[in-house]
Amino acid sequence: MGIRAHVAGVEPHATSVFTVDPMTITTLDTSTGMEVVLTAPINDRADLLRHMLAPIEGMFRYFPGDVDLASMHALSFGFPLNLRVEEVTSALTRLRNADVWERVETALARAVDTQIAATPGITVPDIVVLIVLGNPDDEYFMGPLRGFSGNGSAPGHISLTFWPTDENLARIEAAAVHELNHNLRYAPGGIVWDPAAVMVGEQIVSEGLADAFARQLYGDPGYTPIGVPHLRDDVVLEKVISGLDIGGMQNFTAWVHGDESARRFGSEPVGLPTGAGYAAGNRLVDAYLTATGRTAADALHVPSRNVIDVALKRFT
Repeated sequence: MGIRAHVAGVEPHATSVFTVDPMTITTLDTSTGMEVVLTAPINDRADLLRHMLAPIEGMFRYFPGDVDLASMHALSFGFPLNLRVEEVTSALTRLRNADVWERVETALARAVDTQIAATPGITVPDIVVLIVLGNPDDEYFMGPLRGFSGNGSAPGHISLTFWPTDENLARIEAAAVHELNHNLRYAPGGIVWDPAAVMVGEQIVSEGLADAFARQLYGDPGYTPIGVPHLRDDVVLEKVISGLDIGGMQNFTAWVHGDESARRFGSEPVGLPTGAGYAAGNRLVDAYLTATGRTAADALHVPSRNVIDVALKRFT
């Protein structure tokens, strides 16, 4: 593995770049970028934010029509531009003091090496990584979501939006590796993601597999925290299992994230607590891995139907 790194200039989309054969990871220097945005005149901040976010525009390629990056930032729990600025600035200092950008780079390099060792010859895409502060004024984000939201479902892009609580800072490596697992599962040559036809079961398995991969590398911090309260809840597991064959990406919010998320984003609740899909996904994947003797890295491209069929035999 070769690594080369530099931080370029003071532009709000400056980058740190490192290579992990056979791919390149570009980590946006949002440490600089967020400071530029937060210290600019209020009327300039939205455009500066768009400039900072421009390299991750491809993350929203599944969205219909043109996407305004400033609006998407707000919808994705990103930090406010003109509220609680001192608090957000203080949080930025805490990210810097915790060496978050360097820790994420190190974790991703380690994870790529681990995955390639298990599945040599897979396609590993070049990846742009966005680390951005969340919105401390958003009760749903700071409450049910515990101040963290990640996105790694669009190969080539990883975003980590979070508030620097002790919990989130302690598990930032595991969170980054979780999103990397999604990138690698859906990269060319892997599992095909069709937003119109993909089933709830695929999303449930993918979340469980990403957590299992993070746990393979980092132990219990690899569990996504919102799913932990329901890991041993058989009622939640049975309910999620009942929805595994429902098709269409529009159904994922309720079945994976739960009723509060469904209400937040205008979907129909189905009677599940926050993080139910993560809890069920961990149980299904762990049952599959136990039955087959494989590691999470070994199972990167196993179809979700195979995982589900093997796992359900252990629950019946």
